[in-house]
Amino acid sequence: MLTLRNTQQHAQETSEAIEFKRGFKASIPVLIGLIPCALVLGNQASHKGLSLLEIPLLTGLNFAGGSEFAILEVWTSPPQILLLMFITLLVNSRHLLMGANLVPYLKHLPNKKALPALFFMCDEVWALSVADANKRNYLPPKDAFSLPFYVGISFALYVMWVVFTTLGGAIGSTLGDISKWGFDMAFPAIFLVLLRSMLPSVKAALPWVVSLGTAILAYLYLPSGWHVPVGAICGVVTAMLTIQEKTEPNT
Repeated sequence: MLTLRNTQQHAQETSEAIEFKRGFKASIPVLIGLIPCALVLGNQASHKGLSLLEIPLLTGLNFAGGSEFAILEVWTSPPQILLLMFITLLVNSRHLLMGANLVPYLKHLPNKKALPALFFMCDEVWALSVADANKRNYLPPKDAFSLPFYVGISFALYVMWVVFTTLGGAIGSTLGDISKWGFDMAFPAIFLVLLRSMLPSVKAALPWVVSLGTAILAYLYLPSGWHVPVGAICGVVTAMLTIQEKTEPNT
């Protein structure tokens, strides 16, 4: 009996290791695209006066590149803490919807596993993991979703993001503003690819389209920095209205 139990445990550990490696491999194309973004972010942070200790704290404690780029745009010395918190909240508010989407996949897990998984949830981790689960939509959600696969992607992206943002800060004083090389274009390019792979129809992309359109208008016609909260608020409101339309019963 003990031998059978040990064999089953070994098989489970082997399966989890295989899934972790599969997640790590699945993250490689995204890693290649995110490395320039991480270098640009670290470079911009160093030009705003953040030290080589503060940069990894920024990117490691708030694992969300969009909000990090957003707050650096309005960063002042001394920083306006309430404004930075407000912008971070708005930009990261999409994580409320992403987290709600993961509930069917994670609700069976204890908090000691589910909460760390949610901490490492970023756009790329969420998109790749949910897309992988959708390939097995004939299974119950808890079986279709692979937590080791999710962890493999999270581990690769998190370590890369913290390391290369710090490296970007370290080389910032030597190379100057590296965003002029066009590295920052990799960030929206990754989002467009993920968006195209995740959304089955134009209507499903409506919140992103509204967010982008209103942010562009605000950038052109409002004072500096306002395009960030305007785009975020309009996108979230559109998403909530879209979800409400889908859940309302037919009359």
